[in-house]
Amino acid sequence: MVCVYTEERWEDILDAVESVRAQSLPAQEILLVVDHNPALLERLCHEYGDRAQEGTPTPAVRVLANAGPRGLSAGRNTGIAACRGTVVAFLDDDAVAEADWLRHMASAYTDPKVIAVGGRTVPAWASGRRPAWFPAEFDWVVGCAYRGLPETVAPVRNVLGGNASFRRTAFEAAGGFALSIGRNGDKRPLGCEETEFCIRLARVRPDAVLLFDSRAVIHHKVPTCRERFAYFRRRTYAEGLSKAQVTRHVGVTKGLESELRYITRVLPAGVAHGLRDAVRGDWGGAGRAGAIVAGVIITATGYVVGSFRARGSALLLRVGELPSPAGRPGTPTAPPNPSRRGNESWTSMSAEPRN
Repeated sequence: MVCVYTEERWEDILDAVESVRAQSLPAQEILLVVDHNPALLERLCHEYGDRAQEGTPTPAVRVLANAGPRGLSAGRNTGIAACRGTVVAFLDDDAVAEADWLRHMASAYTDPKVIAVGGRTVPAWASGRRPAWFPAEFDWVVGCAYRGLPETVAPVRNVLGGNASFRRTAFEAAGGFALSIGRNGDKRPLGCEETEFCIRLARVRPDAVLLFDSRAVIHHKVPTCRERFAYFRRRTYAEGLSKAQVTRHVGVTKGLESELRYITRVLPAGVAHGLRDAVRGDWGGAGRAGAIVAGVIITATGYVVGSFRARGSALLLRVGELPSPAGRPGTPTAPPNPSRRGNESWTSMSAEPRN
């Protein structure tokens, strides 16, 4: 499955699909889910309609229309309900996966307690290099792994949605992604739907383990418009609004559990490093230190505004319902393939970042 929404990313979509088809551990199938764009749906059906089918060396590509309301969460839920694999992997539609991406993720699923695995997303800057002022601590602004995440394999509160995988049973236990949270086309880049889902999943499966594996690498394309401070400002403000929504539903303790360490340890160290670099003659260090301070203030402002707006409203968490495996017409569950590590079959899903 590939959750896509615009023909402007046509070449990116093709690159994402081809990177999955070239995996050293083959996916059982690739689902492309089109978000209310009939022209793109028709074009993708034509592109992949005569391509490889099941039983051929490369995974089949299935094109689906988002069966729910417009937005990333409903698109994901459509693909999850239709998938045949026992593990579902997500990949951004403007990213390419390294050849061993699925293999590294699969290695963790030999442990039955592991229910989700996320990987490292590396920015591919359109300009060819990181902007001198852009701090690595804020790479989440462009949908990438940021300084402060584990450097190896380690448990985490939540995985990042653009480079993640879940057992199919995770959605059977906790439901789908929340429809009232998440990205919707080119509107304000709200997010955090995967954070809310992971916290909800941990509540119904307290014994489950969620991992971050830095070896599972994808490269996320960052256009020049996102290398500018105007986008940085817009995205950090939206993150504050999103966090306010999440904490409204899951509570401040869980909703900001990981963020407290990030704010109190990772960011102060980033400011110190930036200032030290500036003293040594790297004037970009001053820009990075200033961007960290500005990012904290802007994100906090968005959080306060979002919390104030939600205080007097009856904001409900609309969780997308998923049919049971037996109730998915036309999508029988494939038996495990003993040639695959851990007897898991994989469905690869590409989810557009829209941030």
